[in-house]
Amino acid sequence: MNGLQRFFWVCSGSSIEILKRCPSDANKYIGIGATIFFTGLLAAVSAAYALNTVFNNLAVSILFGLLWGATIFNLDRYIVSSMKKNDNRWKEFLMAVPRLILAILIAVVISKPLELKIFESEIAAELVLMEQKVFKEQEDLLANRFESGKVQLDQQIDRLKQEIIEKTKQRDALAAIAQQEADGTGGSMRRNLGPIYRAKKADADRANEELNELVKKNQALIDQYYREKTEIDATIGTEIDAMGRQRLSGMAARIDALSNLTKKSEAIYWANLFIIFLFIAIETAPIFVKLISDRGPYDDRLESHEHTYHVHNKERINNLNQQLKENVNLFNNQSENNIDEEVSVKNELREKILKAQAEVANEQIDHWKGEEISRLKNGQNPKPHPDVPSDKTKE
Repeated sequence: MNGLQRFFWVCSGSSIEILKRCPSDANKYIGIGATIFFTGLLAAVSAAYALNTVFNNLAVSILFGLLWGATIFNLDRYIVSSMKKNDNRWKEFLMAVPRLILAILIAVVISKPLELKIFESEIAAELVLMEQKVFKEQEDLLANRFESGKVQLDQQIDRLKQEIIEKTKQRDALAAIAQQEADGTGGSMRRNLGPIYRAKKADADRANEELNELVKKNQALIDQYYREKTEIDATIGTEIDAMGRQRLSGMAARIDALSNLTKKSEAIYWANLFIIFLFIAIETAPIFVKLISDRGPYDDRLESHEHTYHVHNKERINNLNQQLKENVNLFNNQSENNIDEEVSVKNELREKILKAQAEVANEQIDHWKGEEISRLKNGQNPKPHPDVPSDKTKE
């Protein structure tokens, strides 16, 4: 057995000692282990690329990419090794459902950074359009801040121009009336340059002077308002230049650009979808291999080994329980014997105490009896025993 074969067996999460005795299942678990290993490798590459776009540091990206790849490798290895073959296919499928869901989630996470790398040139072009759109929105927001002031200035300019137009119409009307009076087409209907004409001509000349004064005054205000508009436009331009263009190069912007591309281009949409399906197929392949493959010698030996372990473990637990029970019974018996001995000792002691008390009492009675006999011989009255109450005491 070469080292590569052993390595893939380890990747598959299978027992090497059991597989050595099941050569017919060896190749199957080599394939499962290789799939798990290369999935972890793709996860490491994907994470390294994604992190490089965030940190822009190759060493840090590789380090965290390897860590992420090892995590995915360990998850896949656990998912596959935790599946056990049995005779009930429906039960196997139910057990595989949560593992399939987890595998699909892992596949989607792994595929996204690689999708960004595959469509990198298209995403770069889309990012330029997105930058322009963002910059245009910023310009519009900035211009809207000054829009009300410019609108007010335009309204003032229009009002001043309208005053000039109305005054010009009034002057032209008076000049036309004076001309009609002069050529006889209006007014008195007589062609002459008499006093009526001169009066109307004077009104027209006065209106012309008022128009000149109004044009002079309003034009000065109009020029001032135009200068203010020019200053506002210069301020907007200055703030736009100071604002600068912010480049969109982060992970979120790239994902957003890829989403826009899939909406715009049906070809990119299907290509992106097929890439996701490819990674899902790779990630779920070991699980489906376990599901669709028949029960082999490895599964039988593994089940026998686990069953033997469970039986031995139960026997060991039962022996421990039995030993514990015997120890408890022995302790209880010893406790009962100790109690019996203690009761026997106490009874013997009690009997000795009672016997001693009786002997002391007999000696006291004999002593009292001797004294009383002596008192009677001497003709004295008998003295009651100290433990017997006298008649006075009774009263």
